[in-house]
Amino acid sequence: MRFDDDWMSRADDRILEHLTDAGPDTPKEMAESDRVRFSRQHINARCKILVTYGLLVHLGNGVYDITREGNQYLGGELDVRDLKAE
Repeated sequence: MRFDDDWMSRADDRILEHLTDAGPDTPKEMAESDRVRFSRQHINARCKILVTYGLLVHLGNGVYDITREGNQYLGGELDVRDLKAE
């Protein structure tokens, strides 16, 4: 079971799942995938928020990747209510 928090949106799980399966990617490519069905702008905004909570890392040039913590959240091993935005 995943332990999310009020700051999370429906897109967050799809973004994290996509990056787990596809590897590092851009919001544009995520928006064009079948898995993340949100606009590029919304995905970009959500990625920035996920970075502040340590679930994603920005690799540069608009490319994001999932972190160890992001994988732990997907596996139900991390309660994001314990995370603080940086």
